[in-house]
Amino acid sequence: MTIERTDVLVCGAGPAGMMLGLLLARAGIKVTVLEKHGDFLRDFRGDTVHPATVRLMDELGLGQGFRALPQSRLGNLSLPAPDGSLVTLGDFEALPPPYNYIAMVPQWDLLSFLAEAASAEPGFSLRMNTEATELVTAGGKVIGVRYGTAGRTGEIHAELTVGCDGRHSTLRRQTGLAPVEFRVPFDVWWFRLPRSDQAGSVPASVTPVARGAEAMISLARDDYYQIAYFAAKGSDARLRAEGIERFRERVAALRPDFADEVKHLASMDEVFMLDVKLNRLRRWYLDGLLLIGDAAHAMSPAGGVGINLAIQDAVAAAAILAEPLRRRRAVTVADLAAVQRRRYRPTVIVQTGQRILQRVMFEAQFSGKRSGPPPFLLFVTRIFPRLRMFPARFVGFGPRPEHAPTFARRPSPG
Repeated sequence: MTIERTDVLVCGAGPAGMMLGLLLARAGIKVTVLEKHGDFLRDFRGDTVHPATVRLMDELGLGQGFRALPQSRLGNLSLPAPDGSLVTLGDFEALPPPYNYIAMVPQWDLLSFLAEAASAEPGFSLRMNTEATELVTAGGKVIGVRYGTAGRTGEIHAELTVGCDGRHSTLRRQTGLAPVEFRVPFDVWWFRLPRSDQAGSVPASVTPVARGAEAMISLARDDYYQIAYFAAKGSDARLRAEGIERFRERVAALRPDFADEVKHLASMDEVFMLDVKLNRLRRWYLDGLLLIGDAAHAMSPAGGVGINLAIQDAVAAAAILAEPLRRRRAVTVADLAAVQRRRYRPTVIVQTGQRILQRVMFEAQFSGKRSGPPPFLLFVTRIFPRLRMFPARFVGFGPRPEHAPTFARRPSPG
């Protein structure tokens, strides 16, 4: 079996893994990123890039290229009221420019952009179609992983292994570290509908609707709509048993303007269920191993904060760990604990906010007791519009936004 070596081994080329690989490579550290898929083209991944991350792109000298990616701007966070109107809960446009919007960027474009930027660094390597299958340990320390690719296997050893392999993390499962689970009242069903009427136009903003115990969000792409249908957790078997015709009726009732497009859904096989999780590990590390992003804390879709919290983890990890790695000294358990200390409280605060929002907004919705936001929330946001800036600040930047470390900063081109 082939044994290779690197300084840092990152397992998972999602937003956290790609950002960590880029930052450490800019510190002059040899980084290898493993990604089990052959490309980034997978539907129904988070697309919301929040102001804190847009600012980070500028600090890294990547702002110009980032803004050239296909994207639309979301200026506010709106919720559907019982009368069919939209209530603005968070006004991003009230934040100081130029970081006063959420960028809706297809995740495959964002990851490809970060991969291209990282590939300019001599110590960076991205290995696609390569899956980390098993942790390798020696003397009680994680020293790397076994991997599989193209019908063969091998090992990569590293001073530090970082698990960025998502909410169903293979590496986390092998550690025995079990996350604390929090109740989520809903699941999400993703699907596409054709968008021929506005093909080629600039994508529209997110459009939420709610009725009874159902809700839906649509995001317009260049030539299709990406739709998220929300219903009470545990409804998947019932929805599939009802069949595609009944599901089409549900969608058309929520969005009558989709009555023609929804006919293109041929079967429930085209509707993909996301089992929504909200959890976090009490401990994010073992000797030689660090878990960040969804591998350490799965987020609810509420607020679309998952990508950004994962990227903030990566920035903090790079800032704390780059110096010991550059000095060629062993990364200690104390170093890894420092990363968790830096990011644990922001994670708890954001997840607490999501749990409150779920309780106030969604539990009544999906139990059929109320449709839309509670009356007191409608009253407050309409009578005191200035208060809308506070949810925007919380969602857009989070409780502890990270800045690019000095070693990773570059001037913007031009």
